[in-house]
Amino acid sequence: MSKVDLSVKIGTLKLKNPVLLASGTVGYGNEISEFIDLNKLGGIVTKSISLNPRKGNPPQRILETSGGMLNAIGLANVGLEEFIKSKIPFLKGYKVPIICNIAAGSIDEYVECARTLDSEEAISAFEINVSCPNVKEGGLQFGNDVNAVGTITGKVKAVTSKPVIVKLSPNGSNIIDFAKVVKQEGGDAVSAINTLVGTSFDIFTRRPKLKNITGGLSGPAIKPVALAKILEISRNVDIPIIGIGGIMSWKDVIEFMIAGSSAIQIGTLNFIDPTASIKIISELKDYCIKYGIDKLSSLTASYLL
Repeated sequence: MSKVDLSVKIGTLKLKNPVLLASGTVGYGNEISEFIDLNKLGGIVTKSISLNPRKGNPPQRILETSGGMLNAIGLANVGLEEFIKSKIPFLKGYKVPIICNIAAGSIDEYVECARTLDSEEAISAFEINVSCPNVKEGGLQFGNDVNAVGTITGKVKAVTSKPVIVKLSPNGSNIIDFAKVVKQEGGDAVSAINTLVGTSFDIFTRRPKLKNITGGLSGPAIKPVALAKILEISRNVDIPIIGIGGIMSWKDVIEFMIAGSSAIQIGTLNFIDPTASIKIISELKDYCIKYGIDKLSSLTASYLL
C-alpha cells in the first residue's frame, strides 16, 4: 500500500493532515517558513491576536524546566490592525489553512476581532483562547466560567461563518462541562489542553524565576494530563478535538488520535526542532503503510477500554 489518506476534518474545516503548529510557538509563520515548507502542514494557528497591541508581561518570562517549558509571555501581540496590515499579506502567499487565535479582555473584544477578520479570505477558522493562565484580565477569568465560555462561543458564532474552535483550560473544574457548552452554543470544535499553571524559584535568591511569578507549563511533562482530558471529552461530548500538550514525536500524534483527537498541535517542540512537524507528517505516512491503515482519521477515538 503506497497511497495513504492523511486528511482529517474539524467540522467543516478540511486539513490535508492532522499536524498544526500551535499558537504562540511560531509567531505568524514568518520565521519558521525559513526552515520548512508551510504548504505541507495541516495548518498554522497564529499567535494570539487582540483588538489592541499588547506588550505582554515583563521579562524574565520564559524558562526551561526539567520536563518542558514555563512561559509567561502574557499574550504579547501586534494588535488586530497591524495583523491585517502586515501579517495577513504574508500568510496569503501560502496554501495552508490559517487558524487565527483570538485572545481578549472582554466578551465584546472577542466578538469585534472575529467580526473584523471574518471577511479575510486567508483566515480559515478561529481558535478562541479563553484559557491563558498568565494574563491578569481575561484568560482564566473566562476559562473557569462555564457560562462565560458559552456566551463567548455563541456570540462569536453569530458574527462569523468560519469554524470556531474554543481552546480549553486544564486548570479549572470539569472540562467536560466546558466542551458541552461549546457544542451547545454552536462551537465547531475544542482544542485541549492549554498550558498548566506552574512556577519555579531561584534557590539562592528565593525569588520566582518568572517576573509574573507563575506561567504556563508546556512540553512532555503535561502529555499524560492532556491525554486524560482528551479522553474525558471524547467519551462524553460529540465534538471534534484538537489535541495539544507535549507532543514530541509521531508516536505521540498517534496516541493523541487514539485518545480522541481529530488533529493535533505541535508547540514546545518547534523551539527544539523547527523542522519536526514536516518529519512527523512523513513518519505518520510510514506508520500507516506499515500497519495497513488506509485513512489516518480512522484512528480518532479508536481506544479500547
